[in-house]
Amino acid sequence: MEVTINNVNDCVREMTVTMTQAELAPHFEKAYKTAAPALEIKGFRKGKVPMHMVKKMFGPSIEYQAVEEITNDVFRAEMESRNFNPIGTPQINKIDFKPGTPLTFVVNFEVRPEFELKDYKSIAIEKYTHKTKETEVQNEIERLQQINSSLEEAQKADDEHFVVTVDMLDLDEHGHSREGMKIYLSEKSTEKEIKEALIGAVVGDVKDVKFTHQHGDHSHDVHLTLTVKKIEKVLLPVMDDALAQKVSNGKFQTAEEMKQNITKELEEFWKERSERRFENDLLSEIVKQYDFTVPEALVQNVIDTFIEDAKNQQPNKQLPKNFNEKTYREQARETAIWQSKWLLIKEHFIAQEKIEISDSEIEKLAGEESAKLNIDKERLVNFYKSSDTALERLKYNRLIDILKQNVKITEVETDDYSKFATQ
Repeated sequence: MEVTINNVNDCVREMTVTMTQAELAPHFEKAYKTAAPALEIKGFRKGKVPMHMVKKMFGPSIEYQAVEEITNDVFRAEMESRNFNPIGTPQINKIDFKPGTPLTFVVNFEVRPEFELKDYKSIAIEKYTHKTKETEVQNEIERLQQINSSLEEAQKADDEHFVVTVDMLDLDEHGHSREGMKIYLSEKSTEKEIKEALIGAVVGDVKDVKFTHQHGDHSHDVHLTLTVKKIEKVLLPVMDDALAQKVSNGKFQTAEEMKQNITKELEEFWKERSERRFENDLLSEIVKQYDFTVPEALVQNVIDTFIEDAKNQQPNKQLPKNFNEKTYREQARETAIWQSKWLLIKEHFIAQEKIEISDSEIEKLAGEESAKLNIDKERLVNFYKSSDTALERLKYNRLIDILKQNVKITEVETDDYSKFATQ
């Protein structure tokens, strides 16, 4: 048997196999014996047709039918003997066979690309940090006050601390109208032009408002007529001990305790955002170092997980009827290629660092997590030991720690919230 394997690119291989009639003979004999019990010829009972007649009358048909199974069996055997681990489903591109002649077939398959890990220790990354401001704490306190506020009817909206009920007429080509719309003037989402028009308004006023509304990467002009029907003043409760006890369900007894907890939670929030952005930047810099081709099957598998995640976020676990999977796959492709590349690099790193999770480490982690999650320690131990996903996550966390310890980090304190955005 003649076997040749050519590299189409970093991850696509093409195997060409040629088998002689002598090499095919045992496979065909097996196929004859398998087919014989179901064959019928006049003068013979079903399954009792002599083998020489089976070969004479049905041989070519049986051989043609057997070729596909022979191709699959031989391909799998060749893969195992060469320690190849194909990704995805191999594609048979050509089968050339006629009874009495050799069989030639060509199979394309994908494998993990071969590459050497590059030195990452020279990578320099800025790590953005943010110190919680008193104004942020006060904003959170005001949010709690807003949630627990009450309304008092008024005749005039003196400032932003009012709710104005209007009948809204949209003077575009469709002329849509909406009655009884409540507009919270202090809401950040309220358009600036609407807010400016309604501050100082009294019941019965009619306001003409024009502005340009931005939707992502496009915008459109808006022209509204607002008829003021009702005005209510927002009465904020005092942030005192009683309110602290109410909003925390008794967890905090004083306003000062609640304020300290808000400060702590904000600090933890910014620390988590800082770590997430730093990790994102670190992985991006590492992936930039590599230029190998990613197996298409792996890319499609990653996109499959995106789609499955999108399903799980829907109330009925079903994608919307207008969901265009083809368009979605095209839009998600770049991200999927990046994630696929990182997945392959990560595998190499974990192997190089010989990262394994011992039973003692799992015991320690389960002990730490048990109190936080309010889950029995032994239950967590069993989960970590039996879940491949959980073990891979632990290995990943260990790898990230190793990478962080070896790159050059410069901490940059900033009040620019956009610095903490991640893709």
